[in-house]
Amino acid sequence: MTDAGSELPKSLSPHPSPLKGRGCYEQVITAQAQDIDELGHVNNAVWVRWIQDMATAHWVAVADPAHVDDYVWVVVRHEIDYLGNVQAGESVTARTWVGEAPRGARFDRHVEFIGANGKPKVRAKTTWAIVDRASGRVLRVPKDVAAPFLEGREP
Repeated sequence: MTDAGSELPKSLSPHPSPLKGRGCYEQVITAQAQDIDELGHVNNAVWVRWIQDMATAHWVAVADPAHVDDYVWVVVRHEIDYLGNVQAGESVTARTWVGEAPRGARFDRHVEFIGANGKPKVRAKTTWAIVDRASGRVLRVPKDVAAPFLEGREP
């Protein structure tokens, strides 16, 4: 949901789960040494990056390629609950979905990161706004852009 194109960050598994698709998108993310802070766990700023990486991966996987070319998304707000720690070498299952229909130019996206023990490590709700690439202007989310993300909501 950035202008990153379709290239995924190295920390994202190249093999999305079978849930990949319309309602929910999943990836496995493994914490790397550079993701770790002085307390020995994933830095809060890295969680924010992973939230954005998941949004981008979901957008590229599900959106019409013409929409990926025509629009870009920008973050308006993050709400993040840090519930547990992850250390270097540990993996989490990252899951994202769009829970509600857009409001004007804004779309809320949910992301959760689940540890190997099945317990949530981080939960987030991020509000995104859609921007027309050609004009650089914010616009109402077109129904045909939102539709694929609203089918079969929340996991």
